[in-house]
Amino acid sequence: MSKSRGYVFIHGAWHSSGTWAEIKPRLERQGHLVRAVDLPGAGPNASEPASLTRRPFDKDAFATEPSPNADVTQRERTDAVIAAVREINSQTGGKAILVGHSLGGLTVSHVAEEIPEEIGAVVYLTAMMLPSGMSALEVSKRDALPDEMLPSLICANPNTVGAMRLNTRSEDPAYRARMKECFYGDVDQETFDRVAKGLHCDEPAVVRMEPSPMTAGNFGTVPRHYIECTEDNAIPIYRQRFMIAAVDAALGSKTTVHTLRCSHSPFASIPDDLGGILLNIR
Repeated sequence: MSKSRGYVFIHGAWHSSGTWAEIKPRLERQGHLVRAVDLPGAGPNASEPASLTRRPFDKDAFATEPSPNADVTQRERTDAVIAAVREINSQTGGKAILVGHSLGGLTVSHVAEEIPEEIGAVVYLTAMMLPSGMSALEVSKRDALPDEMLPSLICANPNTVGAMRLNTRSEDPAYRARMKECFYGDVDQETFDRVAKGLHCDEPAVVRMEPSPMTAGNFGTVPRHYIECTEDNAIPIYRQRFMIAAVDAALGSKTTVHTLRCSHSPFASIPDDLGGILLNIR
């Protein structure tokens, strides 16, 4: 067995550390240490607007009630993950592999820019990997297609409520079907129903406006990998590939790219394939 490595996992928007429930044991069985972080404003750290569960459901109230998560900042999320990296490193004596999914890529970039000497590699799983100065909001609007699925799921103006708001407790079959197709297009209905119970509805809007901090002198010294998901309906493949090319051009170095033919959530649909890639990253 190879020397024990440490992995720190960062979930994406509306998700939690439970994202990695199928991946964590696969790495641990190989003797590695794994820490899955619940970011500030997410999972058990998230609060929900009262209108989410009030019945009968009031669509207008849900569209205007301020988010209790609106004040969560990228700084808080960066600090939480730095603490997790240092905890894992103290146990392994090595440098953690930092893995971020979707919007969790923002935090990967901030952490690797601040403590590059403590990170063994960064891994973006169909995630927001942005060149310096670009925000997630900017890249999401760039060349946006009219039939993109994610915007149709947003239930409130982020500028009004302070969050990117999904109706994670929707009883509308059509809405739930779109949510499944967007995030979990290639999992069975039973799996989606189970994982959907763990989603929170409000992702702090301010983080999507935070510009990427990466520089060649800090972030650029860390080996980086991107796992692209070709059937992703949340971050389409053309957007994933734009980010890879933009970062490579900005830093003057190449991202190692791995390709999975799957939806936005390979940790649920093809965990063995994803686990295999992660185990081979050095």
